Order: sequence, then structure tokens, then C-alpha cells
Amino acid sequence: MDFSEVGIFRLGLKISHLRLILAIEEHGQISAAADALSISQPAASRMLGEIENILKAPLCSRIARGVELTQFGKALARRARTIFLELRETAREINELKTGSGGSVSLGSVTGPALNLAVPAIRQVSTAYPGIEINIQIENSNVLVRELQAARHDFVIGRIPDDINPRLFNLVEIGAEDVCLIVRAGHPLLEKDAIVPADLPGYDWVFQPQGTLLRRAVEDSFLSAGVPLPSTIINTSSIILTISIVRNTNAVAPVARDVATLIAGDDSSAGQIRVLPTTFDIRIRPYSLITAKGRALPPSAKLLYDLILKQSTA
Repeated sequence: MDFSEVGIFRLGLKISHLRLILAIEEHGQISAAADALSISQPAASRMLGEIENILKAPLCSRIARGVELTQFGKALARRARTIFLELRETAREINELKTGSGGSVSLGSVTGPALNLAVPAIRQVSTAYPGIEINIQIENSNVLVRELQAARHDFVIGRIPDDINPRLFNLVEIGAEDVCLIVRAGHPLLEKDAIVPADLPGYDWVFQPQGTLLRRAVEDSFLSAGVPLPSTIINTSSIILTISIVRNTNAVAPVARDVATLIAGDDSSAGQIRVLPTTFDIRIRPYSLITAKGRALPPSAKLLYDLILKQSTA
């Protein structure tokens, strides 16, 4: 049977089939993949059966928590990502030709380097090329790297999560992110000259979601000091919500020092934030410029990438 690119589509493989296999790979459950595609689970199961019938190969296998792709499924997902990337780049190129714009860039970044590296580079690009369109997502590395895998970003600034194969990416290490703890002005802990780990578990905490690198770094600092982890935790990846909770309660939150410096010096209500004088460091591994292997940056994205790299070495 002819399984060339044209042959597969002649046999009935559709774009919707490719979207499904990528959703299954991302979510690890057929029901979650169906929700992501706004279809019913029975419809998703039927579509999966259609793909397996077309390719004459099993694409998924059952595991305790859902499903995982077989070697055939992984091969199809890898090619599907490339197809969607090419379609996105085609749409981008046609739009730029139609509008005469200076191109578009999509990047993601963790908060600290977004402030001290991405923003200055974006300002330079926007001044030199006023027609350029820049889309930026601020999130934790777990989310950003998966978005990069799904070809939703040209590149990201962050760290490769432990559960993702680093061989899929090109990394250029560009800096370290200093982490500090913030509280509201007037917080009881500010009465102390120096904060030790044992001072902290009695307060509520605002953390990034489970499994994120910053959260693990903070938890490790507790465990290495022999101090119990906080019992009351609010999980959010939103820096705006984090600041709001901290400003209105006695909660403690870890954030990048660049973020803390920005908000602590603000004259607005957000400026009612203070940095705790701690006696210990919260160490998190350096961040990098990350691109997907085998995926060339379009000219507009390469321009911004190079400027961010230059900012990091200035």
C-alpha cells in the first residue's frame, strides 16, 4: 500500500485526524483530547478508529491514567506538527504579502526575562520595523515549551521541564533568574531583620501550579532546611492574581526579583508590596532561548531572537 504523503491523504486522512492525534499526545486521554477539540468522546474514538484503519496500525495503547501513543502514533504526531507549522507559516507569509506588513513573531517567556530582555528588544524591533506584529505569552516553562512543541510559538525564553525530552530543542543559555519572596506592606514578617525558613510555614502561600520549576525550587528550600511545607496553598500561574492576593492578605509568594522590583517601586496600589529579607537563597536553573530542532526561524522571529540574545550579553 502506498503510504507516501499524497497516498495517505488519498486514503482518507484528514486535517481533523491530525489535530486529534496531536491532542491525544498533549492530553494523554481521549476524553480530554475531545474536549480540547470541542467534539464528543464517541466522535473522537470513531476518528481514532478511522485513522488506525487508514494506516493499518495501532496508534494508541491503554495505560493506567489514560492512553499513550505507540511508535506509529508518535511518528504521525511528529509529522502532523510539521504539517501544521508549514500551514501556519504559509498563512503568515500570504498575510504579509497581502498587507505589506513587516512580518509577525510569536514568542513565550517566563516573567523575569520578559521584563529585562524581551521588552527592550521588542521596543527596538517596533521602532525599526513599525509594521511588525509581535505576540507574546507570559507563562511558566511547562506551558511554554509545550506551546513551542505544538508550533504555536517561534521560540520561547524559559527552561525545559524534566518530563520533556531536551533533545527535541536547541538551547542557548542566556541568564539566571533571581527569586525572592514578596508580602504586603505592613506584613508581620517585615518586623524581623532577617527571615529564616522556620518563619514561613505558618502563613498562606501563593504558588505556581504543581510541577513547575519555581515551585519545586521553593519546596526544595523548605525540605533542605528541615521545615514542613506550607499547609495552605493557593495555586495560580497569574502574576496579577498573585499580587492581588498578596496585597490583600498575609500570604507569601515567590516571584522573580525583576518582577518584585517593578511592583515594589510602583506608586499604584500594586506598589504596596515588599520583598522579604531572607537569609537563604531560592535557586532555579538558568533560563535559555529555546527553539525547536529542525524548525528554522522566519526572518522577523530571527530578528527578535538575535536582539534578545544581544541584550543578554550586553
